Amino acid sequence: MPPYSEARPISRSLKSLLLSLLLPLALLGGCATNSPRDPLEPMNRAIYSFNDGVDTAIIRPVAEGYRAVLPAAVRTGVSNVFANVNDVLIALNNLLQGKVVNAVSDVGRVLVNTTVGVGGIFDVATNIGLEKHNEDFGQTLGWWGIGDGPYLVIPILGPSNLRDTVGRAVDYRTDPITYVRSMRLRNGLWGLRALSQRADLLDTSKILETAALDQYEFVRDAYLQRRRNLVYDGAPPREKDDGAAIEAPARARAPRSPFPDAPEAGGTLLNTTRADDWTPARSAALEVPEANLPIRAAAEQQAVVTMPSEAAPAAQLVEPKAEAPFQLQAVEQETPADD
Repeated sequence: MPPYSEARPISRSLKSLLLSLLLPLALLGGCATNSPRDPLEPMNRAIYSFNDGVDTAIIRPVAEGYRAVLPAAVRTGVSNVFANVNDVLIALNNLLQGKVVNAVSDVGRVLVNTTVGVGGIFDVATNIGLEKHNEDFGQTLGWWGIGDGPYLVIPILGPSNLRDTVGRAVDYRTDPITYVRSMRLRNGLWGLRALSQRADLLDTSKILETAALDQYEFVRDAYLQRRRNLVYDGAPPREKDDGAAIEAPARARAPRSPFPDAPEAGGTLLNTTRADDWTPARSAALEVPEANLPIRAAAEQQAVVTMPSEAAPAAQLVEPKAEAPFQLQAVEQETPADD
């Protein structure tokens, strides 16, 4: 008994020493990558390879056997039960994000599926219009402006990031399964949930193996994009480095002009003009001799015109440029005769 008690502190000190040596090496190795989203890529790739090996050797065969033995209706019922338990966490996180309506809907889902749906085996709430949401504490932190941090691959659990890793810990503490008293039953529920989720992803993993040239990058990019989409409820803002076009200036969105060389040519007209809309075509139409003041007044009146009615033909929106030269020529011919 004493040797065993003395061995435990020694083993703990060895583990602490090993972690203190490996963690700085992993961080230094991660600094060699050029990806800003994945500064720990060497370490993440090593953990990803470990996870893939465990999945290939143990988890996937068990999931395939689970899928082969149980009928689809039974597997769907198991998934629905765990989804009903997860609705408790979703309601809590919707409330933390200030989405009161969604939180009330989630509570309604739990009540309906637990009672009418026989403990959540049947998803009755969806059929009566109570929408299924997807929220967790990682999304709650992102909703309140907490950055996602570096990309991380967690042993066995898979892809994550620094913010979502903290969120996983909080989700674990608020999950109803965590408070099941029997350790055997609690561990069995955790295992059944993981097995059910892995069985649902069997088809996805086959697509990943055939379509992705670099599976690690494919999984990483898909995870980061999906999490960003979930945090912003399907409408994420454009990032500065994603090649998004710069917002067009107000001039390009202004009402269009009948003058062909104007940047806004070809649209409807307003009864106002601006200095930056003064184009060569307008100048040519207005730069006429002082003797032709009636023609100049007519051109100015046509440049500042009220909006035509919807019934007016489209041809009225374009100013005939050929009329002004003919009118000017006629005036020049009449002027000598008058003298």
